[in-house]
Amino acid sequence: MSDNKDFIAGMDSNARKSPRLVVFLTRRTSPQVKVADEEQVQTYPEVLFRAAVAIEVMAIALVVTALLFNAPLEGLADPSHTPNPAKAPWYFLGLQEMLHYFPPVVAGVLVPTLVVIALVVIPYFNINVEAEGLFLKDRKRRLQIFYLAAVALSLFLLLFQVYVALVPTLIVAGFMLWAARSAEGTQSAFGRYLASKPLSYWIMTWFLFELMVLTVVGTFFRGPGWSWVWPWRS
Repeated sequence: MSDNKDFIAGMDSNARKSPRLVVFLTRRTSPQVKVADEEQVQTYPEVLFRAAVAIEVMAIALVVTALLFNAPLEGLADPSHTPNPAKAPWYFLGLQEMLHYFPPVVAGVLVPTLVVIALVVIPYFNINVEAEGLFLKDRKRRLQIFYLAAVALSLFLLLFQVYVALVPTLIVAGFMLWAARSAEGTQSAFGRYLASKPLSYWIMTWFLFELMVLTVVGTFFRGPGWSWVWPWRS
């Protein structure tokens, strides 16, 4: 091959009528194209078929459950007789439990508004799904921030005597301390698992744990006047 790098390709004036694909190969180029196998993404009809099967199976399971078990419905609504306690649907019982401790403006307006704002704002952040563990870098500084946030939140819950929310907070804080200790190096597989979790994991875990505990307490441990009752005692 000549060292002359002035390549001239003859092209027809009508590129649509006689299209040509021209490739120049020099000594430093290779005609072989190197490609890597990429993960396959299932499209129509595989994904649609699987979704349809899952929907049908779920529908059949719901129909069978409805035929075998009666829905726990109460009597007809009577305007002259209000049940005590008047409980919201289960998915609102966590919020109703918060109304027992906090002022209505805080539990009924401020907290739900902050949750909605967070859901709106989160997509605009550059979220790294493969984020590194919270305490794997700058461990000392992050531990100081963690202690400050955990103590402030605990004091806030103690001030309003929200013990049902304080317990999950302390449990999650304990696991976070375990993760911080495991970040220095540990032989425990569970410790390494905790140490690899990012901040988003811990926030979501705390939120779901709190929601579950508040819902369970509101469902099974609240009686007349929203007083504390044990579910196994009438």
